Amino acid sequence: MQKVYTKIDSIVGNVITVKAEGVKNSDLAEITSSTGVSLARVIKLDRDKVSLEVFSGAQGVSTGDSVRFLGYPMRVSFSENLLGRIFDGAGRPRDNGPELKENMIDIGGPSVNPSKRIMAKNMIRTGIPMIDVFNSLVESQKLPIFSVSGEPYNQLLARIAMQAEVDIIILGGMGLKYDDYLYFRDTLEKSGALSHTIMFIHTASDPTVECTLVPDLSLAVAEQFALQGKKVLVLLTDMTNFCDSLKETAITMEQVPSNRGYPGDLYSALASRYEKAVDFEGAGSVTILAVTTMPGDDVTHPVPDNTGYITEGQYYLRNGWIEPFGSLSRLKQNVNKATREDHRPLMDGMIKLYSAYKDSLEKKSMGFMMSDWDEKLLKYGRLFESRLMDLSVNIPLEEALDEGWRILSECFEPNETLLKSDLIEKYWPK
Repeated sequence: MQKVYTKIDSIVGNVITVKAEGVKNSDLAEITSSTGVSLARVIKLDRDKVSLEVFSGAQGVSTGDSVRFLGYPMRVSFSENLLGRIFDGAGRPRDNGPELKENMIDIGGPSVNPSKRIMAKNMIRTGIPMIDVFNSLVESQKLPIFSVSGEPYNQLLARIAMQAEVDIIILGGMGLKYDDYLYFRDTLEKSGALSHTIMFIHTASDPTVECTLVPDLSLAVAEQFALQGKKVLVLLTDMTNFCDSLKETAITMEQVPSNRGYPGDLYSALASRYEKAVDFEGAGSVTILAVTTMPGDDVTHPVPDNTGYITEGQYYLRNGWIEPFGSLSRLKQNVNKATREDHRPLMDGMIKLYSAYKDSLEKKSMGFMMSDWDEKLLKYGRLFESRLMDLSVNIPLEEALDEGWRILSECFEPNETLLKSDLIEKYWPK
């Protein structure tokens, strides 16, 4: 029998405290006030003192209102009916569709037993040369996209959602501007990708607690689809907003702050989500690609700093494209040796020449005299940026490799590329 408590001890921000027994951490409760019924989640237990965060905010809640504990944690419906649907951070429909209540599953469970994981070995093609050729995305990988406000990271995620060769896309938005939410919805709808996409969207005007639930909702659903044999790609934006919501709750709870006011368990909070990336033996996989904005472009900020210790590399999005220097997919060597024989040597050779182009560009900006070799490098850099680095380029991996050879042939003699003669003989444009 569910007990009802009619005395709330304190109300601080969106957190209320009540004395209760037999309650577990993360359990849900219903708060009945003059404004209606609101859900709340247990976030702290101190003997018989239970602290709950109210989803819709504690405005309108009084100390005499009733609290009823439901006896189970936050849950989300799981079925094929989720495909093509858009929900908010509490799992409620945002698309005016019917509410789904069948086959409810708990969110925020433990990560997968390592003995059930297999080595990441399959490439996820995206049609973006700077990913497919130079930093391949691998199934079951967890990668952040480090960027700053104003960069087109949401546009990049939308392109990946439309083009990635996976079975299901799950998009989790945290603290999104309403325009960004509409952009995702309209773009995926027009492209037809919404039919195999599930969206959990928290906008900046929604309750803070719902922001912290979005990754758990997204990953719980992704894990269930993966167990059914589906290849699932989870796209999250923006994990810095997620961490800021954790920080806001920690301040309300008067927790001792850590670096720059973030809670001391920030690393664990991030790791428990990122470690959901997995390739199941005999089933499907979960791959995570998450935007992390860096305040002030500071990679030592607590959020990107902690993220870097957990993930398997990173993409840097700067000046509208994925930077070839600093961006690193540590698992790319697991897959690019099996794509085409020229993939790895061409990737290495082109990046070396692009680095030399940067040196020549700096020399030119300082007024140094340009040699014939410098002029070749300057031409190469311009072609490389416009035909491969530009994020509007959408070509398959093999075509991107062929384009790389064409760029080299337009700028250099074969012997100047320092690539193996047998590869030049086979792939150099005639």
